[in-house]
Amino acid sequence: MRTVYLDHNATTPVDPAVREAMLPYLGDRFGNPSSIHAVGRTARVALDEARDEVAAFIGADPLSVIFLSGGSEANNMAIRGIATAKRDHGRHFVVSAVEHSSVLETCHDLEADGFRTTVVPVDETGMVEPKDVAAAITDETLLVAVLHANNEVGTIQPIEEVAALARERGVPLLVDAVQAAGKMPVDVGALGCDMASFSCHKLYGPKGVGVLHIRQGLELKSLITGGSHEMRRRAGTENVAGIVGFGVACRLAAERREEYEKRMQQLRDRLWKGIAERISGVVLNGNPVSRLPNTLNVSFEAVEGESVVIGLDLEGVAVSTGSACASGKVKPSHVLVAMGLDEARVRGSVRFSLGRGITESDIDHVLEVLPPVIKRLRGRG
Repeated sequence: MRTVYLDHNATTPVDPAVREAMLPYLGDRFGNPSSIHAVGRTARVALDEARDEVAAFIGADPLSVIFLSGGSEANNMAIRGIATAKRDHGRHFVVSAVEHSSVLETCHDLEADGFRTTVVPVDETGMVEPKDVAAAITDETLLVAVLHANNEVGTIQPIEEVAALARERGVPLLVDAVQAAGKMPVDVGALGCDMASFSCHKLYGPKGVGVLHIRQGLELKSLITGGSHEMRRRAGTENVAGIVGFGVACRLAAERREEYEKRMQQLRDRLWKGIAERISGVVLNGNPVSRLPNTLNVSFEAVEGESVVIGLDLEGVAVSTGSACASGKVKPSHVLVAMGLDEARVRGSVRFSLGRGITESDIDHVLEVLPPVIKRLRGRG
């Protein structure tokens, strides 16, 4: 059976060049980068070179780049770190309604310790209004968090405007750039953010490696203590092989980004055009213009998104839905709910997220197998 993987926003395959670069550090170059002998120094050099590559990719000073386990830990470190360091200055967060759960749940979890969270709404395309973010800031606000691009619908937020308004009030801005990196330009300096989170496995690198960019001079309490690793920001021996992979993944993403953007947009639009022509009762979710080039989120009338995912999986096509199954119950996507979509449209949503290996032939194959799946689910097949 032919396999077509259209779930690249969930994770990406490791690029062969990334894997090859990592292998020596899973073998002979196994040293601890904190050791001062030759074996350790070899690992340290690799770690520093990777930090330089990641920093160059995101437009940051290498000294602002902290390696950790992934985007979720990075968001937790940013939020909990500033909450601990600045709790005497205020206990208020401002976040958008479409943030990743590692932002929303972390803020809400801190409410048990006396913190408050203002969740700023978005419009029907998933876009936040910068003035609404500014209006939510108070003298007690410690942090504003607005993600760069949404993982479910691909909507790109006006980060520069949000950053300028937050800066006027003297409040740091956290940008979750996990989904944006590699799919569009990401320059933390140009964005004006104070912190930004990234995850390697969204960039054709290994899982278990992430980065938090922290503006120099920003006070942040470490979550993991017990060593001087990562400039005393995050204790624990670094994942050298994974970090080396991160550096190579960033370099490759930078080299290929422009071609990637153009090609992904063409394939995404081919997929959407084909779906709209072949299937009735389908609607696009997200901003039609300001969105990631690889992401297509649509709702099918009179079907459940989970059923579409299962039906396509039986045909060898991997896609996803914004809903998550927990304890036998389906939880609607908080992103689509925040956009004000009705329950049927939320539950009928499916996300197609394209990636480097996808071809026109793959898209055409999906367009062949999808209509019969929808017809069968609607009871007409």
